[in-house]
Amino acid sequence: MRVALVIGSHRKDSQSAKVGRFLQEQIQALGDHECWTCDLGKDPLPLWDEEIGSGAPHWHALDAINKNLGHTDALIVVAPEWHGMVPAALKNFFLVCGAGGTLAHKPALAVGVSAGPGGSYPINELRTSSYKNNRLCYLPEHLIVRNCMVVMNESETENDTQEHSYVSERSAYCVRQLLAYGVALAQVRASGAADLDTYPNGM
Repeated sequence: MRVALVIGSHRKDSQSAKVGRFLQEQIQALGDHECWTCDLGKDPLPLWDEEIGSGAPHWHALDAINKNLGHTDALIVVAPEWHGMVPAALKNFFLVCGAGGTLAHKPALAVGVSAGPGGSYPINELRTSSYKNNRLCYLPEHLIVRNCMVVMNESETENDTQEHSYVSERSAYCVRQLLAYGVALAQVRASGAADLDTYPNGM
């Protein structure tokens, strides 16, 4: 199975990217799975403009991203909580990516990240407004990585033992579900029940 990890932070070396790397290791420990990462801090996308889809030079990179998304079976969307919101780069990702049904009827695990005890607002925002036209299917389960500075670090000495143990067990639980949904929704896509030509946009 091929899993895409979308890192929604604007920072080049972010806690969200660290969380993504940890989740990738968990995925690969469960079998022969391939992961592809779209880190919006390291490779930012242009903000939506009217030249999208026109072949304008600043949109060339989008073709490769949509191609990679098209070859994935499941996604993990990592969203840090900035001022109680999803960062602009991630909102923009959902505006510009997903053309041609590359995200349609694929399972996604929403992951909120907070340096403190928060992290729930990005989950709500992703579930409310990021799936409508691209038809991404968020799992009923989600993950919130709270106190992110002291968990999921490569060096165990930087982790709070209790918090790290809890969140790593919970993330493994989420990842196993994501892979199971990846198998199940592949059958939905193969069924022909979806007609994105007649109904390209959600209601």
